[in-house]
Amino acid sequence: MPSVLLGLALLAFWLYCLFDAITTPEGDVRNLPKILWVLMLVLLPGLGGVLWLLLGRPLSGQAVRRQRMGRPGPRPSVPRGPDDDPDFLRDLDRRLRREDD
Repeated sequence: MPSVLLGLALLAFWLYCLFDAITTPEGDVRNLPKILWVLMLVLLPGLGGVLWLLLGRPLSGQAVRRQRMGRPGPRPSVPRGPDDDPDFLRDLDRRLRREDD
């Protein structure tokens, strides 16, 4: 029974890697042409799958940006709330003083 489960797990892993390699756009594949990755996955199911995940699969969007820039750049400015805006606070203070009078 454990060998059947192991075989099914390896089959699922191989199918996942093969489907992922086939559906990945050609320009996003790393290190080898897409056709060579697919051939490697078909001829060497276990090893090819591991190599695909480590060396061939596209990087995540954040990793791609880091790789292109060489290092992470400045963070985009976060929207400020009204209580962080000095103009809003001054205007609010003026309105509150008028109501008190």
